[in-house]
Amino acid sequence: MKKLQQLWLLLLWLPLAALASSEQDNSLSVERMWQLERIGSPVASADGKFIVAPVTRFDVKADQGHTRLWLFDDKGQQRPLTVDGMRASEATFSPDCKTLAFISQRNKDEAGQIYLLPLTTPGEAQRLTEVPTGVYGIKWVGEHLYFISRVWPGKNWEEMAAELKANKDKKVSAWQWNALPYSHFDHWIDENRQAHVFRIPAKGGTVEPVTQKFGLELPRSSQSASSYDVHPQERFIAFNANGSDNTVDPKIDIFLAAIGSDKAENITPDNQAPDSNPSFSPDGKSLAFSRQKIQGFYGDTARLMIYDLAAKTTRELTGNWDRSVSNFVWSNDSRSFFASIDDAGTSRLYQIDARSGKERAITKDTSFNSPALAGNNVLVATNESFMFPARLVKVDIRNGRTTRLDSFNDELLAKTELGSYESVTYKGADGNDIQMWVHYPAGFDKSKKYPLFLLIHGGPHNAITDSFSYRWNAQTFASWGYVTAWPNFHGSSGFGQDFTDAINPDWRTKPLADIQAATAWFQNQPWIDSERMVAGGASYGGYLTSILLGTEHPFKALLIHAAVYNMYSQMAADFAVHSTRFGNYWDKPEIYKSISPHYYAGNFNTPTLVIHGQLDYRVPVGQGFELFRTLQSRGVESRMIYFPDENHWILKPNNSIYWYNQVKDWMTRFAEPGAR
Repeated sequence: MKKLQQLWLLLLWLPLAALASSEQDNSLSVERMWQLERIGSPVASADGKFIVAPVTRFDVKADQGHTRLWLFDDKGQQRPLTVDGMRASEATFSPDCKTLAFISQRNKDEAGQIYLLPLTTPGEAQRLTEVPTGVYGIKWVGEHLYFISRVWPGKNWEEMAAELKANKDKKVSAWQWNALPYSHFDHWIDENRQAHVFRIPAKGGTVEPVTQKFGLELPRSSQSASSYDVHPQERFIAFNANGSDNTVDPKIDIFLAAIGSDKAENITPDNQAPDSNPSFSPDGKSLAFSRQKIQGFYGDTARLMIYDLAAKTTRELTGNWDRSVSNFVWSNDSRSFFASIDDAGTSRLYQIDARSGKERAITKDTSFNSPALAGNNVLVATNESFMFPARLVKVDIRNGRTTRLDSFNDELLAKTELGSYESVTYKGADGNDIQMWVHYPAGFDKSKKYPLFLLIHGGPHNAITDSFSYRWNAQTFASWGYVTAWPNFHGSSGFGQDFTDAINPDWRTKPLADIQAATAWFQNQPWIDSERMVAGGASYGGYLTSILLGTEHPFKALLIHAAVYNMYSQMAADFAVHSTRFGNYWDKPEIYKSISPHYYAGNFNTPTLVIHGQLDYRVPVGQGFELFRTLQSRGVESRMIYFPDENHWILKPNNSIYWYNQVKDWMTRFAEPGAR
């Protein structure tokens, strides 16, 4: 009887113990990540008194996020401005700093509209626009609010509203195209609609077309507030448009026009690569923009250019600096710029002199993004690292000192046990230095041996910076009991033009050599168990992992997410990889054959987890199924995970949790986690 009582007590204790163990898990688990609130790009009033940023929280049970606009000051006060559960985005201040404009979709709105909220007197937000096709990309200049809308040329608003209703009610689901582009990232493009800039008086009134009369539409694939700018005295508009008749390889130029006129001038006709991000100086004398020079190479260095409105001349400001400048803002006195620069594995704030082009780093460690002026000598920006998600800070431009403005996530992170990380350098292809971020699990002990999870980043022309990631979080992977690492191999941005362009058109050779060298570096560390090594990547990282799959390597299992697997069928994507610059596969078949992973399928023998989303038009879903069928046909242990409602990334809370847990299940089957 006594033994039966002891057994009964044991059975009662086991689930309680399991629950206690679960509650004591203080690691940065995927479930905990989805409890974090996410701060977006801030804006500041011209006088620096008001700072607003969007903050998104997620309801995992409902599987959705809610974004509110919050007001901050440097006294530690923070309060919501918009109602929970209602969409709010693109906050924009009035020139007199008394009113906040933003986009929301409320009550009976069929699409996003502009709302105005008084800041200096009590009041509710009032809708300004009733545009049936919706608004986005808003700017408040002078007496008007400017915005973008995708419209049917030749139709008035009533006719467009009727067209939208007819499309909603029709029973035919077919799409039709007669020219490119047909998709962008995760959505189809209606070739019958064009994106144009409009404006409406801030006091209310008639919506006025601004760019329609020029016979030019904003770039069809993608548009935002950075696609155009308005002169501070509302004299001119500068905007991006295709400067050629070629829709396969559009030539993105900057056009300048007097507002109210019927003609726009192309001020960048001689450059075949993109000119983008037009921005007028506060004194109204100049127009700044970023320029790339190599057509068909999105990773080309973006140079900061200045166009003199009176002299009608253009000069290159940062031509001697081997860093890209695209996310920039003018200083109030029009004498300099502030920019977040991708700089050797860290996003740093820089000040750039508008006359000499001389640059000066304002910040050093951790990453700073989305800078906005918040008064003289002060910037407001987001600050993040591998150890904490984006925070809102003020930055003194003279010395880089920061003042924290928010307190989101502090309580949760105080209870979270994180590991550590460091930057190391090793020799890769051609004997060049390769920078790599190495992450250690909490409680890491160098006297023991740990498994390795080598992460291979996408792009390929971007780098892994000291920033917080929700989709591929190295600290979350490390919390499972792995050392994890992100090598910034050849092709990565932020290390100079030559380094970034070193892999074109040969995507395979140098990055593979860099990954192999990183693998060897870890094999030589006494705290790595070479018999417990796994690797994985997404997009280009999935491509390079597929190359690894067909090459001799020591990894016990691989993860391949949204991979470019077949360079020929990648023609179905919304983005051409090599054709513009190096020729199509029917012109230069040797390029594609030498680098396409599917040609190396005869060597595939590593257990592989393949993941892909149906709405991925950047790397179409067929790529994943081709790889999975190949693995299965060869008898290689493999698993295919398909998300019918996700794009290139896994963005929904429950799908993300499932993704992480499936990756964990796969990797831990082949490389036992934890120290030995």
